[in-house]
Amino acid sequence: MRKLICFLSFILLCTGTTKLNAQPTFIKDSLNTYIEQGMQDWNIPGLAIAIIKDGKIIVMKGFGVRDVTTKAPVDENTLFMIASNSKLFTATSLAQLAYDHKLSLNDKIIKYFPDFQLYDSAVTKMVTIHDMLSHHLGTKTFQGDFSFWDSKNSRHEIMYKMRYLKPSGTFRQDFGYCNSCFLTAGEIIPKVTGKPWEVYVYDSLIQPLGMEHTQTLGYGISRMPNAAKPHTTAFAGKLQLLPYDQVDNLGPAGSLLSCVSDLSKWLMMQLDSGRYNGKRIVPWEVLRTTRDMATIISSRKRGDSHFSGYGLGIFETDYHGKQIFWHTGGAFGFVTNTCFVPEENLGITILTNQDNQDFFELLRYQILNAYLKLPFENLSKTVLPGFLDEETREIKKIDGWKDRIKGNTPPLPLKSYTGQYENTLYGTITISEERNNPGNLLIKFNSHQNLLATLQYLDNDEWLLTYNNPAFGVFTTSFLTKNNTVTGIPIKASDFVEFDPYLFIKK
Repeated sequence: MRKLICFLSFILLCTGTTKLNAQPTFIKDSLNTYIEQGMQDWNIPGLAIAIIKDGKIIVMKGFGVRDVTTKAPVDENTLFMIASNSKLFTATSLAQLAYDHKLSLNDKIIKYFPDFQLYDSAVTKMVTIHDMLSHHLGTKTFQGDFSFWDSKNSRHEIMYKMRYLKPSGTFRQDFGYCNSCFLTAGEIIPKVTGKPWEVYVYDSLIQPLGMEHTQTLGYGISRMPNAAKPHTTAFAGKLQLLPYDQVDNLGPAGSLLSCVSDLSKWLMMQLDSGRYNGKRIVPWEVLRTTRDMATIISSRKRGDSHFSGYGLGIFETDYHGKQIFWHTGGAFGFVTNTCFVPEENLGITILTNQDNQDFFELLRYQILNAYLKLPFENLSKTVLPGFLDEETREIKKIDGWKDRIKGNTPPLPLKSYTGQYENTLYGTITISEERNNPGNLLIKFNSHQNLLATLQYLDNDEWLLTYNNPAFGVFTTSFLTKNNTVTGIPIKASDFVEFDPYLFIKK
């Protein structure tokens, strides 16, 4: 749900009437050092950044490495998975189709998918494209993502399974960030254009903007010559290489690959009312539709903000008297952001290839503070100690679990725990004895391509669950039993995927 290091090549562009010496002191004199120190402190292999001010590129640089093994450097064209920063591309496309009278954002989903169902039949009849683009279902943030993220489910199968997402909130009242909602909205595009989402977005936005490196699907990223590799320090405290996510099935919610040289063009268009290099890409009315607040997240003062909300594919808030639009994106091994401040004619994008860090957002605020002429405070150094303390506690907890692996015998014979288990939303998992490690159990997640987890018995009916993909995490769990018969098992994954555990019932 949800959720940069070393040094390297960079490009500093300064053209036209925007002079480098007109920029804030932090941007001119301290940005490079701040980033390099932050990457070291937060253990980030690679970072790319672009800053746009008054229609000019002020900074466009790559730092660190895209691959810790080859030491291949990050540059302005290095591709990162930008994940949920894809959402504004989807929302803009649908707003354009509405502007062209090809559809209405108030069209019911069942107009295009008559068999579509949600948990509540009344909501099924009412839910619109606009609802889907503004996270209005009332579900929890990231709900369903453990079933959908990196899964073998097709887009159609994900939409079908949305009927099993039981809301905890109220339709059109409570905000719950929902990736499957954006998928559903995006799948209306081929219904009205005859083009798949990935083709329409490319033809209508990517290609006209000249975003020549950007890909709408992540398939084949491992073979792309200038793609950053994903890393994490989560659950281990040390840098680990991760497999690339495979989320093309959730394409409209988050499958784009891009780089700062391309995203700078996207931000310039946002800041020039839909124009880029003097050419109209989308009408201003389309951008304004995406920015109109559709969901109130908070209207109470919090720190320097008085309100926050969500438009269509974009967050918005006030910050020291300025209206800020932004979105973040999180895929395993990548966290990224895009941000624009129309009143300041300022755009920022930051892409990183390590997902367990806050620096990518702290850097954004550090840049905002500089342009808004706020007193300097080193946000990275302020937040880092708390982050490291929390990380230390997490690792200590996991080490404590591992210390309890002493060859104890579970209360029931090992074969009692094996077999197939089912969760209505997810599907099935298979638990078997691990061949090479007697006494351990192996979970195969049948709705995922290559996801496995090991169960090692601890004591007191408790087992240690360790995924083969480190990003999914390390947790403890206990089998449910009745009359010495195993009936089920709760399974948890990283909060980066989904917050709540899944209960699997033994078949």
